[in-house]
Amino acid sequence: MPVLPSWLTESLWGQFAALLPERPVYHPDHPLGCHRPRISDRIVFDKLLQLLRFGCSYEAIADTTCSATTIRSRRDEWIRLGVFARLRRIALESYDRIVGLVLDRIAVDGAITKAPGGGEVAGRSPVDRGKQGLKRSCMTDGYGIPLGRVLAGANRHDSPLLAPTLDRLDHLGPLPDSMTVHLDAGYDSDTTRDLLSARGLHGRIAHRGKKAPIQASQRWHVERTHAWQNAFYRIARCYERHATVIDAFFDLADTIFTVRSLMRRAWTTHGWDERPNR
Repeated sequence: MPVLPSWLTESLWGQFAALLPERPVYHPDHPLGCHRPRISDRIVFDKLLQLLRFGCSYEAIADTTCSATTIRSRRDEWIRLGVFARLRRIALESYDRIVGLVLDRIAVDGAITKAPGGGEVAGRSPVDRGKQGLKRSCMTDGYGIPLGRVLAGANRHDSPLLAPTLDRLDHLGPLPDSMTVHLDAGYDSDTTRDLLSARGLHGRIAHRGKKAPIQASQRWHVERTHAWQNAFYRIARCYERHATVIDAFFDLADTIFTVRSLMRRAWTTHGWDERPNR
């Protein structure tokens, strides 16, 4: 069973490969020039997609084509080069250019997931008997396209993470004159309202003590994005210990959501040579 549809995988790999530096098949410093050839980047890329989707260990996904050590070393090499972050930025810019980001209304919310291995951004989870957990504060546009995130321990409250999450707007270029931020009741405080006012943002915040369906507003977009992210088990149950590696997997997942939404929404309005039949 394929991890992703072929029309999506090929589009991701085409752009990902364009960001990789050229590497010789054999290492030029080898005295004989006939040692074992370098594992193809495409094989490692497919392995990372499988890791992201299935959440298994590196040893479980390794086979005769690629070892677990190669997957880790190539992953770290691409992180140092910033390939995952650049890929997500290119996908977001393409979506904004072709379809258009809905930036006049955005939503921010936090989600807690398991982190059995602990790590740099893990903490005691208040909803999982004090076990290690990971919180992500995610920001989306009005359609649910992820715009940025902040990672923290599961014991952190959503409200203090709002400011660093909104800082991700600085990387999006020109912003609308009027922007509304949709938040749940966890952000219902004067501190949050002062923060939004200082940034020139309008806040639509749910009030504590009232039932959610009455004041749901446009928050469901970010809730759907959390559900999309939890469908990738490497994120829903994170065993990675380093924040840079976790961010890389999140960047890859966000790129998949963005490209998938781009192709689905542009399918009826744009034509290209390799457009799928449905």
